[in-house]
Amino acid sequence: MYDGMTNPGRNDACWCGSGKKYKKCHLDQDERLEELAEAGEDVPPRSLLKTAEDIAGIKRSAAVNVGSLDYVAAHIGPGVTTEQIDQWVYDYCKQHDAIPADLNYEGFPKSVCTSINEVVCHGIPSPDEVLKEGDIVNVDMSTIKDGYFSDSSRMFCIGDVDPEWKRLVDVTKQSVEAGLATVKPWIHLGDVGAAVNKVATDAGFSVVAEYGGHGIGLEFHEDPFVSFVSEPGTGCILVPGMCFTIEPMVNLGGPDIDMSDPNGWTVRTADRKPTAQWEVQLVVTDDGYELISW
Repeated sequence: MYDGMTNPGRNDACWCGSGKKYKKCHLDQDERLEELAEAGEDVPPRSLLKTAEDIAGIKRSAAVNVGSLDYVAAHIGPGVTTEQIDQWVYDYCKQHDAIPADLNYEGFPKSVCTSINEVVCHGIPSPDEVLKEGDIVNVDMSTIKDGYFSDSSRMFCIGDVDPEWKRLVDVTKQSVEAGLATVKPWIHLGDVGAAVNKVATDAGFSVVAEYGGHGIGLEFHEDPFVSFVSEPGTGCILVPGMCFTIEPMVNLGGPDIDMSDPNGWTVRTADRKPTAQWEVQLVVTDDGYELISW
């Protein structure tokens, strides 16, 4: 096969672990993938496709991830420090037998990313960083439970926010919803990114090119990279079992970013205008998608 894996016999158990005979399970899909690969399409290796057991495990992880963000939503407000948010997330994970995936990931020192106003991503929580009226903040949460990874983030408006900043937050969420509405098997991943981009840019905003979504489930970051400056009809073919995030970073001003912070993590807009991000995690199904974390 195109991905180097050996196919089972027609009457042997399917490679996915379903217990069904191969001919009754993934044979037709695998033949279609082989045909697409031979035609020059970019198709994911079957090692990236999540089994029913994998998806069940990822959902258990996502239940903690969503619960953590729900807790943040219920308690965030003016006067809260980003260090407090980090502690809430850490405690919630520990109470649910899970691990914050961010903590010590490639040296990241905290359990969650808190990105305020002009911070595009990877803001590091601090006891000195106090949320105030008018701020917008992204809380990006990732969880490991029983070896499975989940990931999502939300924007929060702190008190009364400038109407244009609020519109930025709302449009960014709408762009994610447009991307989700596009997801179905056998289309190109670039179609999803293009749908996201159109909503953001039609509203007069810009989209960061350097960062995007990613595959996830058995590892924190898997293939494919999910661009939100992509063209329709490009990128890999979506296949049932693919699990990835949609997480555009949308700027009020220009798309350029500044990665010069000495902490080695925090990224800001080059023009210091505000930015917003929402993130969801999904799995492609036979007829569309299932939302897993939000």
